Amino acid sequence: MGVGRVLIVGSGGREHALAWACLRDAPDVAIIVAPGNSGTADIAENVAVNVTDAAAVARLAAERTVDLVIIGPDAAAAAGVADACNARDIPVFGPTAAAARIESSKTFAKQVMDAAGIPTARWAAGEATDRQRLSAFIADLGGLCVVKADGLALGKGVVVCAGVEEAERMLDDCFGEVRFGDAGRQVVVEELLSGVEVSVFGLSDGRNVRTLVPARDYKRIFDGDRGANTGGMGAIAPPPDAASNGFVEEMTRAVLDPCIAALREQGHPFVGCLYAGLMLTTDGVRVLEFNARFGDPETQVVLPLLDEPLLDVLTACARGEVAAGIAPAVHGAAVGVVAAAAGYPGDVRRGDVITGIESLDDDVFCFHAGTARDPDGTLRTAGGRVLCVTAIAPDVQAARARAYGNLARVHFDGMQARTDIGRPVTAGVPS
Repeated sequence: MGVGRVLIVGSGGREHALAWACLRDAPDVAIIVAPGNSGTADIAENVAVNVTDAAAVARLAAERTVDLVIIGPDAAAAAGVADACNARDIPVFGPTAAAARIESSKTFAKQVMDAAGIPTARWAAGEATDRQRLSAFIADLGGLCVVKADGLALGKGVVVCAGVEEAERMLDDCFGEVRFGDAGRQVVVEELLSGVEVSVFGLSDGRNVRTLVPARDYKRIFDGDRGANTGGMGAIAPPPDAASNGFVEEMTRAVLDPCIAALREQGHPFVGCLYAGLMLTTDGVRVLEFNARFGDPETQVVLPLLDEPLLDVLTACARGEVAAGIAPAVHGAAVGVVAAAAGYPGDVRRGDVITGIESLDDDVFCFHAGTARDPDGTLRTAGGRVLCVTAIAPDVQAARARAYGNLARVHFDGMQARTDIGRPVTAGVPS
């Protein structure tokens, strides 16, 4: 589609996977990643830019005459990177700040869902002055609820509550302790749903949606969905209970299309990846949340299964020309397991030497996130989630065995990894 140079904004495993997928089908395209990591440095050019400095990102794109900007992290979308690129007539795959409110404001997302008839949990929202009303709603739910900071809180602003005391403590954290800063000045309280979680991803040009293979991620730090929430400790695609095209078609019709239409009608057409987190309950599908970007680590398992050129689809979205429907996928399944640094998701230790990556099978992918290289080439940990090892096989269990077999060859002091990514799941509450 005439794309010679691409700028990918971000520094995590998602951005490494995006760069890899673009080059897989278009090896002659020049890729710039800002700021990138040591994995992207191996296949692209890294440029040190703050992802939330919209003017600087747009300036870099203009100076390097890029043909497409791809926005990775939520913070970059919320900061208006797409708006700054649009002002310079630079094609961009990623939503404007107004459209990105579908993720950056949980209250706004709930309002859109209700207006568009998208099934979701019962909810209430408010600020500190609304504490009495929120407490009454919590009591009405018997304390079985989810309390969410309204804004972006690095995946840590959500607490699943088993009782009134726990829910009230989260309100104290948001309103009294101001634990989440401005992100927690408003909160959303919603009923606690039980079921199995699935995520679906739609690539949109603001009107049409091209849906990718669904996925399931694992948020808790420990096996069995125990412990603190993280950015994601692994993912599978497609989940066995959401693998059929019939499921994807229905979720596109009932969830993605209405959301895209509602945002367009509000005057904020959504261009980019719309991610819907779903709960499959006994009463039907309910939307837990929308994200305004590719998921991480879901991207690391979804893109290896894509059987059409990613760069062509993203460019078509940016140009308003994407074809609606289900993107073709290779037969089989993918499992990705995250290796996290010591201390994650709390105080992360950095600087541990990473070994063994060079020994992975040729057809197993190692997507870097929190890594850095010394001048002599030594690879070290440089963040919470360090890398994601992804394998493809005919089914989830075979892919799981391959992913863990290869991960066992990787080592760094304090390495944390769940051992149950890809095991069959039972109905539960949001993780």
